Amino acid sequence: MESRPLDGRTVSGFLASATSEPSALLIEGEPGIGKTTLWLAVQELALDRGFRVLSARAAEAESVLAYTALADLFDGVPASAWADLPEPQRAAVDQVLLRAEDGSVTDQRAVAAAFLSVVEYLTDEGPLLVAIDDLQWIDPSSMHVVAFAARRLSGPIGILGSVRTDAASGTGGAWLQMPRPDAVNRIRLSPLSIHDLHAAVSARLRRPFSRPTMGRIHELSGGNPFYAIELARAISERAPGVETSLPRTLTEAVRARIGGLDPDVLDALLAASCIASPTVELVSSATIDDDDRVVELLENAESRGIIEIDGNRIHFAHPLLARGVYTEAAPGQRRTMHRRLADIVDEPELRARHLALAATSGDNITLRALDTAAESARVRGAPAAAAELMDLAIGLGGDTADRRLRSALHHFDAGDQERARDVLEETIERLEPGDRRAEALTRLAVVRLYGDGLFEATRLLQRALSEADAGSPLRVQILITLAFALLHANQPGASVLNAEEAVAQAERLDQPHLLGLALGMRVTLRFLCGEGFDEADIDRAVQLEDPDILTPLVFRPSAQRALLLEWTGRLDEALELLHAIRRRCIEKGEEGELVFLAQHVVLGSIWRGDFGEAALVAEDVMDRARQLGGDTPLFLALGLRTKLAVYAGREADARSAAEDALEISRRTGSFRLADRIVAALGFLDVSLGRYEAAVATLQPLVTKFDPASTPTELPSAMFLADAAEALIQLGRSAEAEPLIGALERNGQQMNRAWMMAVGARCRSMLLADRGDLDAASAAAERAIAEHDRLPMPFERARTLLLLGQLQRRQRRKQSASANLQEALDIFERLHIPLWADRARTELVRANVGPRRTGQLTQSEQRVAELAASGMKNRDVAAALFISPKTVEANLARIYRKLGIKSRAELGRHMGKT
Repeated sequence: MESRPLDGRTVSGFLASATSEPSALLIEGEPGIGKTTLWLAVQELALDRGFRVLSARAAEAESVLAYTALADLFDGVPASAWADLPEPQRAAVDQVLLRAEDGSVTDQRAVAAAFLSVVEYLTDEGPLLVAIDDLQWIDPSSMHVVAFAARRLSGPIGILGSVRTDAASGTGGAWLQMPRPDAVNRIRLSPLSIHDLHAAVSARLRRPFSRPTMGRIHELSGGNPFYAIELARAISERAPGVETSLPRTLTEAVRARIGGLDPDVLDALLAASCIASPTVELVSSATIDDDDRVVELLENAESRGIIEIDGNRIHFAHPLLARGVYTEAAPGQRRTMHRRLADIVDEPELRARHLALAATSGDNITLRALDTAAESARVRGAPAAAAELMDLAIGLGGDTADRRLRSALHHFDAGDQERARDVLEETIERLEPGDRRAEALTRLAVVRLYGDGLFEATRLLQRALSEADAGSPLRVQILITLAFALLHANQPGASVLNAEEAVAQAERLDQPHLLGLALGMRVTLRFLCGEGFDEADIDRAVQLEDPDILTPLVFRPSAQRALLLEWTGRLDEALELLHAIRRRCIEKGEEGELVFLAQHVVLGSIWRGDFGEAALVAEDVMDRARQLGGDTPLFLALGLRTKLAVYAGREADARSAAEDALEISRRTGSFRLADRIVAALGFLDVSLGRYEAAVATLQPLVTKFDPASTPTELPSAMFLADAAEALIQLGRSAEAEPLIGALERNGQQMNRAWMMAVGARCRSMLLADRGDLDAASAAAERAIAEHDRLPMPFERARTLLLLGQLQRRQRRKQSASANLQEALDIFERLHIPLWADRARTELVRANVGPRRTGQLTQSEQRVAELAASGMKNRDVAAALFISPKTVEANLARIYRKLGIKSRAELGRHMGKT
């Protein structure tokens, strides 16, 4: 780097930054400009500075096995890093390294989670450098894993990559995104000066060149080191006194370098250029089947600086030389070589790729090999490779509906929803009515559900249902999915009917898991429609569920049971189940499922009064939603942000997040979840004492509510207490009466503590408004009794505040002060300022002064306590349901607020407090 001082400073800055936080450095430039040389030099510097280095060199060969680059990175991982991996991640690594023997299926999310776990383990021990040469050629499966990890990194780690910038290299390293956008640094290598070029050429060829010769070399090469070395080599090899023309382009220089070689040498080099990781044995088997003779031939090429032989491995001196050997061979020669290699390699994926490259059209052997290879790639958790293999088969003439459906599924699993949608839409038009087209419509509906929302998904599912064969398992799957879509499109009655039919049809099939899904959906929908909680059926559904079958959480009975327990007020049981489900999601790398799960963790945490955990999880979810992209994750994250901002009294933040969420709901048709955003805004208006605004906000929900038939279960009925309070405060108690009556009646019928508690609180307000303070106090005390069996401290504090106000009006000063003080204690402990102000105002009237609040927020306090106990960031993250990056961000704020710089200081501070 002495010839590039500016680049040297960039490298030093990158390594210094990577010792403390995630950083990336991309070395960019044209072919031959010296990217790999600098890439290797940076690794040497990193090793000198105490970094552990994991490295991989991507290959341009078209016959590349999925996860080739990742396997190279794993090669540098110590055995201790595998010891603590969860079983799904360990199984995924075995598939990547081709050492799985039981045929178990993994997916790319588990592979990505395993890589991230290994990286986090290694960064706990010290700074880590992940180095990948020629990022533009990294196989798609490895690229997905590295991209997934890069966005979630924390701690001392650097990612180093070299990237071509010529037009043929596509997006290069554009896919690499770090947690902070400014963490990606770039070095764009420029041509060398004549002085630096002379030094590079002389060092490589071990001889000096005259100034006029170097001037000519510099002029022709444009300062490109590889081109200049080839020109200098041509000059060195010509006879003394004989003038010969020099290559005018880099391509000509490569052609001249390999020209004149013996045909047997060229054949051996062609074999090596067709293989991503060539060995002497493979090249020998593909050519003359004589290892010793092959070594002789290759040594000829080695003596000319074309390749290097390292043990039994063969490395081209530069990728341009490998490409030159391949492209200079006649098309027929290349096809023959690929055919030979297909007969030699063991891996189904490599064999199929070689067969495809040997074919001009698809014969049965090649097409079957591609089908087998695609299935092998799917089992290994490489859907991008599986999709590519299916598309190869289609392109070679094997264009069938089945292959197109599999291609679409693989593209969807690989995260390419747009490509999956295009393939499915084209395929549907070519299919005859029946089960096959119904399957294509169902898959397109799922794609639409994730990307475009409920409107189009519902239409497609209804069409699929009309075409599915009677009695087929597909029909049950469609009914379950349609039931879910109809619920969220605010058609609960139709959703239950579909779930009922799904169960009836599933009972006739010998598929326990499918029956479990149908039962779980029916129990959930019946509950949401006010028919109660059928614990026997949900327990049966959980027993029938197969945890090894890939199924979205929203359809899993085990997840549905956790939500039903939460909605019926059994919050501790629910939280325990949710944490267990979360651990499984993390182990399998199911990032999108964590967003779905988190909304229920946050809701339960709010009800339990654990706003610290709720805030941490919501912060983490917003980060994950941005990483995942798409409307649904962002909508859920914005909903959580709205709710927490309301409780925290941040009106502007709450309204901004709510408007963004409601805009998404209008676009996608997520009406049911949008009602919860509206309910949060109504609660904000009540908290601010703006009762007219609250009634106006909640009016659409009140209008849809039929006291005689609409359920009053959590979480959908949360708005009723706020609507009733606002109406009573405006003197419209007659309109509040039916809402209160529904809560009381359903609470008694279902034995729901929440309904009876808030129903009694609202009844107390109504009685007080009518002037009957004794009856009002008695109703408030009944509400407190119900609160005693309900772990929802905020709701209890609201009732205590009302009871204290009533007792003050009754001149029961001592009781009033005690209840108001308890209400204030809860509001302050939960950091709910608008309601704390209300309680404080009432206490001032009772001659009780205000209390001070702490320095750290609740979420920061939780992180500080665990970090001070000696737990590592990843352990704190696991305990708090968040990512290590969220822990790191909170610790930074904690250190800043407390004026400290280390965990040791934090421990001392927390010990004092």
